[in-house]
Amino acid sequence: MSESSIDPPSSKLGTKAHWDDVYSSELSDFEEIGDEGEIWFGEDTMEKMVDWTLENVPKNPSPSILEVGSGNGALLFALHEAGYNPDRMYGIDYSADAIALSKAIAQSKESEDADHISFTVCNFLQDFPALSGGGGVAVWDLVLDKGTYDAMALMEKDEHGRSPADAYPSRIAQVVKPGGHFLIVSCNFTEGELRGKFEVSGLQYHSRIEFPSFSFGGKSGNVYSSVAFRKLN
Repeated sequence: MSESSIDPPSSKLGTKAHWDDVYSSELSDFEEIGDEGEIWFGEDTMEKMVDWTLENVPKNPSPSILEVGSGNGALLFALHEAGYNPDRMYGIDYSADAIALSKAIAQSKESEDADHISFTVCNFLQDFPALSGGGGVAVWDLVLDKGTYDAMALMEKDEHGRSPADAYPSRIAQVVKPGGHFLIVSCNFTEGELRGKFEVSGLQYHSRIEFPSFSFGGKSGNVYSSVAFRKLN
């Protein structure tokens, strides 16, 4: 829950092997029984992200949308159903089976153009995804993260105590178009912590998504935290 003021310790949730196992299983389930797999953080969170996008990112002219760590593609499919142009939507994940799953789900959709959404294997900490043959830098009107930064923060640290996730905010800032937005939802970091990590990378606080709060042991917090940033022109 989003109440910690320190980076979480490394765990198997920060390993590629774990996510390869998860999506290998979900891909098998989809092929056998048509189960599309888990919606990370739940359907309500996904709907809140879609609602925020509808309020802040006009559908015309068609915005370029990138989801980092797209998993089974549920969020991008929901945005497509909300009226966004699938030809301008792009999902990346470092798990090949996650990409295979999202492509298989796209093919199964009743909408004839759901398979126009691009899904590609990409390790965002090492490579930038390309859009329409470009280099992938400063081309995205909207970049989305639903739990991906959380998983990166659980990666094994180096001998100096540095996490691979430390490079993530600056890489996000590089791919967002000037005037574009970055929307992140986290279960490991508070709103203040997210602002502290991403505002230093050329991104400016724009807005937030409200989530239910809780109280326990005299402390209060939110189940999830979400912050939207805008890239300075």
